[in-house]
Amino acid sequence: MRIEIHTGKFSLTESLREHIERRIQFTLSWAHHGLQKVVLRLDDINGPKGGADKSCRVQIPVAGGKPVVIEEIQSDLYIAIDCALERAGRALSRKLARKREHGHKRLTPALGDGIQLV
Repeated sequence: MRIEIHTGKFSLTESLREHIERRIQFTLSWAHHGLQKVVLRLDDINGPKGGADKSCRVQIPVAGGKPVVIEEIQSDLYIAIDCALERAGRALSRKLARKREHGHKRLTPALGDGIQLV
């Protein structure tokens, strides 16, 4: 699984990168064989003004469907990352369960239903 980390107005520290990699392994390890990549976009919305302005946006592409996209805004970037990845893991689990549940149904008309196949 490839991890892409994009930052906005600040530089990515080694400790932040390690934290992200650990959290992704912890929350998404159950699905790592089916995931090709995880994209994180980190941003400080207000800059030095402070407040609840640290944003983490997680995007996980899903084969044959729309990607899972979660955004979390908190005053602490580490908390925003943790919350966003936790929510993304739950959303991915639900999406894959629905895909498995509905993926085996095939809607084909039976030949005697008044529909002619040419």
